[in-house]
Amino acid sequence: MAFYDHSFLWSFVPKSVAEGMVINMISKKMEMLGKQPSKIREIFEYSNKRRKEIGAENVFDFSLGNPNIPAPKEVNETIIRLLNERDSIDVHGYTSAIGDLNTRTAIANNINKRFGFSAQPSDIYMTSGAAASLEITIKALCNEEDEVIVLAPYFPEYKVFIENVNAKVVEVLCRENDLQIDTNAVKSAITEKTKAIIINSPNNPSGVVFPESDIKALAKVLNDYSNKSGEPIYIICDEPYREIIYGNIEVPYIPNIYDNTIVCYSYSKSLSLPGERIGYILVSNKAKDNKDVYAAVCGAGRSSGYVCASSLFQYVIAECDGLAPDIEKYAENRNLLYDSLCEIGYNAIRPDGAFYLFIKSLEEDANEFCEKAKKYELMLVPSDSFGIKGYVRIAYCVSYEQIERSIPSFKKLFEEYCG
Repeated sequence: MAFYDHSFLWSFVPKSVAEGMVINMISKKMEMLGKQPSKIREIFEYSNKRRKEIGAENVFDFSLGNPNIPAPKEVNETIIRLLNERDSIDVHGYTSAIGDLNTRTAIANNINKRFGFSAQPSDIYMTSGAAASLEITIKALCNEEDEVIVLAPYFPEYKVFIENVNAKVVEVLCRENDLQIDTNAVKSAITEKTKAIIINSPNNPSGVVFPESDIKALAKVLNDYSNKSGEPIYIICDEPYREIIYGNIEVPYIPNIYDNTIVCYSYSKSLSLPGERIGYILVSNKAKDNKDVYAAVCGAGRSSGYVCASSLFQYVIAECDGLAPDIEKYAENRNLLYDSLCEIGYNAIRPDGAFYLFIKSLEEDANEFCEKAKKYELMLVPSDSFGIKGYVRIAYCVSYEQIERSIPSFKKLFEEYCG
């Protein structure tokens, strides 16, 4: 076959037109997304810059939800043993596209043991962490112009995943006094286009845990509507923080309460493995047309390139699922930060789970408040990113010593406004 160089044709195209043609060859939607990075990551990068300029010990970075508790020792021991004992090609080779059967069996057995459910390996799809789980699930469920309800405050990437499939984000504010589910507001937001609602409990950014009574009330609203319309509204459970809870608080297992549920789980926080990107999707076998929904999950994973999650870490999970980190350090951090800030005069929501403290901004514009906080080297995330105004997120998955050293800066910031 002859090769023809068509470059000479460009000499006949005006420069302005040629440049426009090149620009139009890329996705403007993706270009815009790439030029508008996550606010959390933006603050984290600024924090890195300040560390280099003034020393890490002088910067109080509370931006990123990066676990600072080591993974359980059994995880590292399992990794080492697998690498030493198993064939290298086996350990690093492909698994089935949906995930290793032994791993999915271990996960299903653990779910059933812990929650009295009836999960089967065929209900589970292994993924590269919670982000992949959510992106796949939303893509599997939604057609263009469908609507997904998100409870504000919510993790900012929900909006990215929903809008990426040309569906619509419907924000419903939680109750102002305690940031729990406002069932009446959810009911008012439901339309014939509502496909799903995302439940994140324990919640990022507030640390709030939704109690069983609220989940049951929500389930009744969804069932009542579905019984009239004949179409299910799915609950998508985003559960990376399920194991990080304090005291006697219980996190309801929603598939036991509501049939049309899909669980998106990650081991990033439960085993302190955020960089390994391993998780799963569970399609409840009680859901309407559950086999078709699972097939759609497989199709969405395939179309997004999310097949065969990390083989090594699938094998690790097969042996380590059910382990949990020692969260006592998180509890100590929570108590120190919450008690200290309340004593200074800040208004905060006491978190029952996760590792975030949500405080009221000292001015209406939370972005401006966070900018002023930088004068005291406090790196905080404004709540606008989470779909609600007037709050600030503080990630306390840091050293106890950092929190201790940061308290005088929080006090100076408070005195700037209220002193």
